[in-house]
Amino acid sequence: MSMPLKRFLLCALLLASFTMSGCEFLLIGGAATAGYQLGTDQKTVSEAFDDTVITSSVKTRLMEDRQVRALAIDVDTHLGEVTLSGYLRSQEEIDRAVIIAKGVPGVKRVTSLLHIRAPE
Repeated sequence: MSMPLKRFLLCALLLASFTMSGCEFLLIGGAATAGYQLGTDQKTVSEAFDDTVITSSVKTRLMEDRQVRALAIDVDTHLGEVTLSGYLRSQEEIDRAVIIAKGVPGVKRVTSLLHIRAPE
């Protein structure tokens, strides 16, 4: 069996199992948030799944915090290393977002590419 066919079948199986279990939002939403495209790097399926879970968990915790404008933050995860990017209102908000991300299980390191945007 060729490698592309194996990847296709594995993706189809994963998508079907997530859809049947009601977790399609996690698979599709998390992958979209993380900007990950299956087959673009050397991650295993398990690593890609773990990164998707971490990204979703970081975004959820940011959304739950009233001090952080979570919708202004992009979250990318690669092998447990989280990168936050976007524009926030203050250094305190940036620091809070980084602290929240570091507190998520599975996060190995957080890189902040967050910037302060002057009020308009």
